[in-house]
Amino acid sequence: MYRLANRRPVHRRRPAERRRPALAVLALAVIGTSSLSACSGTAPARPAHSGKASAADPAARPDLRRFYGQKLVWRPCGDQDTVQCASLTVPRDYAHPGDGRTFVLPVARAATALPAERKGSVVLNPGGPGEPGAQLVKDGVADTLGRGVRERFDVVSFDPRGVGGSKPALTCADPDDEGEARASAEAALHPRTAADRAAVLADARATADACRRASGPLLPHVGTVDAARDLDVLRAVLGDRKLTYVGWSYGTSLGTSYAEQFPGRVRAMVLDGAVDPSLDWRQRMLGQSAGFRDAVDAYAESCADTIGESCPGGTPEEIRALIDRLVERTRREPLPVDESDEGLDAAGVVGALSMAMYTPEAQWEGLSEALRAADEGDGTKLAALGEESTEEDTEDTQDAQDTQDTQDTDDTDDTDDTDDTDDEAPAGSDAPAVPAVPEDNSEAALIAVNCLDVPHPRDPQAYWDALAPAEKAAGVYGTSSVASELVCEDWPSGPERPHRVHAPGVPPVLVVGTAGDPATPYAEAVGLAGQFPGGMLLSFEADGHTGYGRNACVDRKVEAYLTDLTPVAPGTTCEP
Repeated sequence: MYRLANRRPVHRRRPAERRRPALAVLALAVIGTSSLSACSGTAPARPAHSGKASAADPAARPDLRRFYGQKLVWRPCGDQDTVQCASLTVPRDYAHPGDGRTFVLPVARAATALPAERKGSVVLNPGGPGEPGAQLVKDGVADTLGRGVRERFDVVSFDPRGVGGSKPALTCADPDDEGEARASAEAALHPRTAADRAAVLADARATADACRRASGPLLPHVGTVDAARDLDVLRAVLGDRKLTYVGWSYGTSLGTSYAEQFPGRVRAMVLDGAVDPSLDWRQRMLGQSAGFRDAVDAYAESCADTIGESCPGGTPEEIRALIDRLVERTRREPLPVDESDEGLDAAGVVGALSMAMYTPEAQWEGLSEALRAADEGDGTKLAALGEESTEEDTEDTQDAQDTQDTQDTDDTDDTDDTDDTDDEAPAGSDAPAVPAVPEDNSEAALIAVNCLDVPHPRDPQAYWDALAPAEKAAGVYGTSSVASELVCEDWPSGPERPHRVHAPGVPPVLVVGTAGDPATPYAEAVGLAGQFPGGMLLSFEADGHTGYGRNACVDRKVEAYLTDLTPVAPGTTCEP
């Protein structure tokens, strides 16, 4: 599914999906944003909405009018004077918007540098699912955008429903699971035996059960279809007749869903690191697993050209041999890691390698140093690759939550009538207490959104049948991905199924595809661009995940389209 799959450009804050080296998180990230079927090899069904939502204006519905008509109360927030924050209220269930249940979502904006030239807002989604967007703006993303965009648009982002500072927010925390036996790292890499498979399946079901216990009432309402409806409410309350949007990785799924539901409301849409909604779960898993394997191989081939003498080997063959040696060594015994009793096992090695493939220009030097140290017996640096942004992201999420708390105290907007009493145990009852939402709830959001968006097989045998093709396609990157998919094995699915984009009347959408993208393979960008009527493909001939924000040529093309709707000609390619 998608956690790692949402890596934004290097000069912007790294998203939460690059956080931990656990293989379950890595592989779960493989499939999450595509709409997948419960079985492969069948004709995809049309999505439940099929563009029909565009036939009627939701803003005209009496039961939605108060959401579309709300006024955002903007306040200064963050370290920059130009950044303001507000709270957006949306219905928890769009089928029953008058039932009093809502989400209150943090929103942040950096106002245009030239108000007289303002065309509207450009809304950004950094991916995930599970990455809070408001913090992206507070961290100064507007300053990294081109002058034309910055002068003509307010730069806006928000925390999607259930994510970050959203109220209520998702959690899968379970106070009762501490000390339970877990599947071994070897089983998570490749569950070969009946015992391994039973352990991996038990782990997956325990995780799913913990999510249901902690966030059960929210789980049916955090899918991408509903998040796209929230995006339309945001567009309306920002005062924009049509949406100008940039989405990275999972953000491309959010943008695609918006275009299908509201094709007539799109002004400009950039989808970078694209997810092809026509692929089923096996196709998506195999493609991304092979992408990570190929990216690690590209690191071995290109290390010398990219970072020079810091490489952990003099030739590609030496680097490959070192990596193979580390994996085999840690299969037998974990490497020692400072301040850790568990050390770094083979699953951690594979996860750290994968997470270092997003921006070669920023990550490969650190990876090389970590591999060299690990080969000498110290796994500390390699283990840290999966944790390096955790502290920063946790602090950012807490800042967002603090801001939200302040806003909730001060706001008097009558649309904010959130009542979450049914999500908590009544006073004096015997029901277990709902765990508190952690400062960083991105992993819970990843699981909840992916499992709702992506129908999976109910029979565990379907996963075991996928192991051999996955091993052939991507080795341990593939087999570990299969094992991690099991968390969605017994999860209720939402309305989506694999389908080709259905967005009649949408204006030309710009899809950016990076040739060596491990998380969202280039073929998916080609596929997605071809499914949009008038879709345009901008190719970036480089390794790493996504292109906008990493390359001057890509930036110029994207920003000319955003500001002036300048089309990108077929076959346009940018070089590093």
